This record gives sequence, structure tokens and C-alpha cells, in this order.
Amino acid sequence: MSDDISKILERWPYVPGEVTARIVRGDDGRDRIQLRVDLGVLQMEMDGRPDGARPEKATSWFDYYQHLQETYDAAHLDSPAFELNQEACQRLWIECVQYYHRYLCFWHLNLYEQCARDTQRNLRVFDFVRRHVRDSRAHLQFDQWRPYALLMHARSVGTPLVAIHEYDPALRVIDAAIDGIQEFLELYNQEDHAEQCAELADLQQWRRTVVDARTEYHEARGDVTVDVLRRQLQEAIELEEFEEAARLRDEIRRHGQEENPS
Repeated sequence: MSDDISKILERWPYVPGEVTARIVRGDDGRDRIQLRVDLGVLQMEMDGRPDGARPEKATSWFDYYQHLQETYDAAHLDSPAFELNQEACQRLWIECVQYYHRYLCFWHLNLYEQCARDTQRNLRVFDFVRRHVRDSRAHLQFDQWRPYALLMHARSVGTPLVAIHEYDPALRVIDAAIDGIQEFLELYNQEDHAEQCAELADLQQWRRTVVDARTEYHEARGDVTVDVLRRQLQEAIELEEFEEAARLRDEIRRHGQEENPS
């Protein structure tokens, strides 16, 4: 049997600018996820570390170093804090890239729960590096991807909520991601460049869309109350969306006139 994969690539063409992913059944009967790239195919496990490896018999390098840190801290209560060295950071970085490729596939295959799992995992790694590495350059190597991971996590959690009209929980997820990106910008003194952050703009636009969808949904059900409108007004004011706030004020006045006709 030839190891040449040319026929596979011919049957599954690469499309520049698009994420092309699929799930295939392996010879062992287990599903695996594949991502078509320009020079071939990336194949990943559905669970655990994407390449299926078990470094130092752990499920991942992240789990391995977490265990090292917990063991060290328990045995060295009065010693300097646990630190990750350069080799550890490199291992964790390569691993994060693997998880990035997989959660990108999960998102495009509408596997939202798995996408949320992997984005949350990478965000935890970013936090771990922040706590256990002194070099700020190492922080930024990981943290530069925090806005995108926050965006993708919010989308993977919020999209299925919106689909079942659970708008308030979805908005809380979106707001948490917006807050996370704003904290990131403040940490790196980039507040003045917030308008240039594509992930933040994407989340803010999505938030407006979800708020509009919530209003339309309640209006269609006939259960828009003044209390609901007032809550939406407060949200609009906090987000400095003044045109939306003015519209909501007019709507509140209209409801008041309907309830108390002169």
C-alpha cells in the first residue's frame, strides 16, 4: 500500500481563504477531525491532545506542568514561586497551536461544545503562563491570541443560546468576552487602539444584533414590558449606544401613553 496521499488531496481540494474541515472514521472505528491546508491535511483526535500524544504520560504538556506546579507549591511553601522555563513555554506554545487548529475546525463544523472546550483550555494556558513566567515577552507570545480566543469562546457558547432564544445568558457571555478584551488592552496599554481591535468590534456588533433579536422576539410574543425596555435602556447607556438609548426612551414613553391614555 502506497503512502502517497495525492489521491486524497485531489478528491478534497484546498480552497484559499476558507476553513475546510471534516470528520472521518478511522480504521480503528474512532472519529477523527481533518483540516485541509495548502500542502496537505492535518488530522487530529477529537478529544485529548490533538495529535494523540501523551507527553510524560500526561494528557498534555499543560496538564503535566500544572501537576508539576501543584506538587512544587505543596512541597515548597516558603520557597520562591514555581516558574516555567523556556523549554516549557515552547512546548506549551506548540500545543496551543494544535488546539487552535482543532477549535477552528470545530467551529466551522458547528461543534460548539467542543469549540468552547478547546478555546477555554487555551485561555487557561495563557493565564498559567502569566502566573508562572517572569518574562513579559513570553506573556505576549501567548496573550496576543487572547482576544481571538475570547471571541471564539463567546461565539461557541453564545451561538447555541441565541438559537434557542436564550438571549440574556448569551449577552452575559458576550459581555464577559468584551470585558476580557478590554482588560487585555488595558494591561498592554493599548486602550487608545481599541477601535482597531477587530475581535472587540466583532463582539460589539454581535451584541447589538443579539439585543435587536431579543427585542423582536419579545415583541412577536407580545411580552415586551416597560421593565424589559428599561433594562435594555440601561444596557445601552452603559455601552454608550446613545441612538439606541434614545429609541428605547421613546418606546418607554409610548408604552406609558398606551397604559395611561388621556
